[in-house]
Amino acid sequence: MSILGKIEQDLTNKVRDAAIPLEKVHLLTSNRKDLGDYQLNDAFGLAKVMHKNPKEIAEALKKVFDESGYFQDVSIAGAGFLNVTLKDEVLISSLNTYYQDEKKDVDLLPKGKIIIDYGGANVGKTLHVGHLRPADIGEALKRLSIALGKEVIGDVHFGDIGRQSGMILYELKRRYPNLNYFSGKKEETWDEVPITAEDLEEIYPLANSKAKEDEAIMEEVRELTKKVEEKEPGLYELWEKVKEISIEDIKKIYKKLNTTFDLWEGESDCYPYMEPMIERLKREGYLTLSEGAMVIDVKKETDKAPMPSLVVVKQNGATLYATRELATLVSRVERFSPDEIWYVVDNRQELYFEQVFRASYKTKIVKEDTKLSFLGFGTMNGTDGKPFKTRDGNVATLKGLLKDAKEEVKMRMKQDFKEEEKEEIAEKVSIAAIKYADLLPNRTTDFIFDVEKFVDVEGKTGPYLLYSSIRMKSILNKAKEQNIAYQTYHMISSREEKEMILLLLKKNEILQKAYETKDLSGISDYLYQLTSLFSRFYEKNYILSETNKKRQESWLILTKSVYDTNRYLFDILGIEVPEKM
Repeated sequence: MSILGKIEQDLTNKVRDAAIPLEKVHLLTSNRKDLGDYQLNDAFGLAKVMHKNPKEIAEALKKVFDESGYFQDVSIAGAGFLNVTLKDEVLISSLNTYYQDEKKDVDLLPKGKIIIDYGGANVGKTLHVGHLRPADIGEALKRLSIALGKEVIGDVHFGDIGRQSGMILYELKRRYPNLNYFSGKKEETWDEVPITAEDLEEIYPLANSKAKEDEAIMEEVRELTKKVEEKEPGLYELWEKVKEISIEDIKKIYKKLNTTFDLWEGESDCYPYMEPMIERLKREGYLTLSEGAMVIDVKKETDKAPMPSLVVVKQNGATLYATRELATLVSRVERFSPDEIWYVVDNRQELYFEQVFRASYKTKIVKEDTKLSFLGFGTMNGTDGKPFKTRDGNVATLKGLLKDAKEEVKMRMKQDFKEEEKEEIAEKVSIAAIKYADLLPNRTTDFIFDVEKFVDVEGKTGPYLLYSSIRMKSILNKAKEQNIAYQTYHMISSREEKEMILLLLKKNEILQKAYETKDLSGISDYLYQLTSLFSRFYEKNYILSETNKKRQESWLILTKSVYDTNRYLFDILGIEVPEKM
């Protein structure tokens, strides 16, 4: 249990011993620091249960808190608000415990297995800026869940079949008609594919444009797509080669973003499960005919808005994305038996996933106690408030965004670094700038992405947090060089120190709330609060030249505690800290 959690539990026991039926004492961070460190508003809720005046109950609570030994001041405000201030010795003891705790004061959650679907990149297409949010949010949620004791499987869930396969094969056939993949028969060996990932960036948009303008080309694209899905010799093998080239490139981009997956699987990996699933759904009466298509009725009597049926097999017998979604669920349940599956996707897909979830429970693809969660996210917009695009008005690629941010960072770097070192630092700082800007807003809201603003080392930005953390590490390194030892926190010498300790003790609550809401904005904001508070403290105190050894040792313990906490939270957010900048 966390340090603050132990205090709350002890207080809960003492309150119950005093015959006050409070389920749990929760110390709420006070909005009025002049009144106390924490506040409790429980007297008002207890008044209805105990049939007493709130102020009378607050007096009884005050007596328990006064006698607990934790507080230097307990007071009642208004009609029954309780304000409490921890003793300095309690804060000092708490910080020493925090400093020595390898887990850094984190309560672990009950064990459980979670699959997080958070990639969604389309094979054969260039990753665009819309792929940034699911990568950043999904990766951070995965790392947070692991930090809190959950077993997590991250699945990129590539879009590796569908119309883009026909588009790309159409253009390859036009450019390289003599490749033996187009012979229509199984060959002993297959030709080398004469394209690179860079070529694919140009091939799909070109083919897509041609198909939209010419129905004959679109029909050929549809035919090629159908043949790939039916695994026609040559075309299927060529598409597999294209997938390899594309996926290798996609992996490189995800690696830059410090985004990793346990499963590099796509829609096509569900194929072995699809036909048996459809046959079972037919046999057990879950599929009904509607205008020639087979659908699952997912309406409920409580619906206040129309809820369309989920189409599983089209009129012409073809399957859909939803069919593959259900078959993927079958695969995940059979192979991993997860307790929960989270989908990190665009807000606009909420209705679709509600249909899929209802169909999954109704058809018993998943058990009732398996939790399926839709974690929608808002749009990343440009400074004009519209979906982020390049200066020439095209959809911005993720590669282009990363490159622009890196160049902006390099332009602002004031120190002279060797070129290789400069590249590495700029890479880490630009990624931190992008990820922090992406994770700072609430997950569900749209936000404005301004590269120039977000790479600044001043303000609420990733580079500011990195710079401040590097400065903390520099202090600790210099202390080591000067043989200044520190083992114990002895004294609180300023208001900033006390506030930092109180904030450090709040970290567990911040992490638990982030997990509960599946939103990283609280962690991102907390990082800024803690770092800013340390910066104000640092400006007023000369740590390495302090002559009072106990005070100096205390300051170094505090510096190390904040630095370690920052590194811990950076790791959860998927941000790397460079050695210098």
